[in-house]
Amino acid sequence: MSGGRRRVVGLRREEVALLAGISPEYYLRLEQGRDLHPSDQVLASLAEALRLDSDATAYLRAIARPARPRRSKDTASRHLQALIDGWPTPAAYVQGRGFTVLAANRLAVALSRHFSVGSNTLRAAFLEPDLRELYRDWDGMTAKTDPFRRSLGRP
Repeated sequence: MSGGRRRVVGLRREEVALLAGISPEYYLRLEQGRDLHPSDQVLASLAEALRLDSDATAYLRAIARPARPRRSKDTASRHLQALIDGWPTPAAYVQGRGFTVLAANRLAVALSRHFSVGSNTLRAAFLEPDLRELYRDWDGMTAKTDPFRRSLGRP
């Protein structure tokens, strides 16, 4: 139906992009949600091109940059705790993304206080001398964490 009447009154994508000073391809990516990080300048240009009022502009910014969900705190389920509690001979503990102990059985805690729930095993590996004695190859174990080691100011 080229050259015929438009079915919808308003600006075409190309027209919005031209008024906003961005490419039609970039506008299409934004519209389709394929580009998730438009700059403040782009958002302001789009708001101006679309003649949005302050409420609509605030809404545009909110949907363009949704609040990131807060990371839930790492936790271990009671089922996982029950599982490792059922292992009488191996010392066992579970740690989260930040190397914090989330669950531990009695033998692990008896082996070292640094394996108790809430302790941070990475921090303890570098800062607690008694933990150094626990590992046969402390240098080899800590070498695997070299970026962390440098951030703590260790050689």
